Amino acid sequence: MLKKRIIPCLDIKDGTTVKGVNFEGLINAGNPVELAKRYEIEGADELVFLDITATVEERKTFAGLVKEIARELSIPFTVGGGISSAEDVRRLLEAGADKISINSSAVRNPGLIAELAEEFGNQCIVVAVDTRFVNGSHRVFVKGGREITDLNTLDWAKKAEELGAGEILLTSMDGDGTKNGFDLSITQLISESISIPVIASGGAGKVAHFEEVFTITAATGALAASVFHFSEIKIPDLKNELKSKKIEVR
Repeated sequence: MLKKRIIPCLDIKDGTTVKGVNFEGLINAGNPVELAKRYEIEGADELVFLDITATVEERKTFAGLVKEIARELSIPFTVGGGISSAEDVRRLLEAGADKISINSSAVRNPGLIAELAEEFGNQCIVVAVDTRFVNGSHRVFVKGGREITDLNTLDWAKKAEELGAGEILLTSMDGDGTKNGFDLSITQLISESISIPVIASGGAGKVAHFEEVFTITAATGALAASVFHFSEIKIPDLKNELKSKKIEVR
């Protein structure tokens, strides 16, 4: 069994770390380079960097900032935002990313998943899925959560796996920033329906939420932002608590 991973997330807007609720009401959460340094020291298993307005603003991810952050890290580093071609991926890997995350571009052109997986390897390709429960079903959203699609979340996750995704980053927009807990129903459904690793995201507020998502679902990673940024939960304390509950963490 894969050991569980604790993954802080840096949501980046205009070069700084931000955090909101349900993808709205963004506030400043600190300097991304300083946060990355801290998470390296505290024992985070991986770090995710998402340039949350790159797609909407139709520009590329800030490679310079990626390079600055990568210098501080020895842990795996995933970068997403505005990635739509092999050239974009190559540029970010050269800047220090270990994995890349695609979302809107994959929905727009599913063949991109297969193309990137073939060129860079499945282990490098993370498909981010932003989901919300709408009119009785879980639907996929794109453009930083601004635009609903006609895609069913489970169907899309299965399709992404078939096309060569190595991992799914599943964010519940309903849970995002609420601190009410991960969306266990959709996380369980997705993680038990596909064979690639699933990272649960959206809703972490206390240690018990991490315990729940790791015991009730098959997610192998749990991602959070504000509870780590503002030291409401310290990663060493979280890992010790999970170990005391017999949950295998890295």
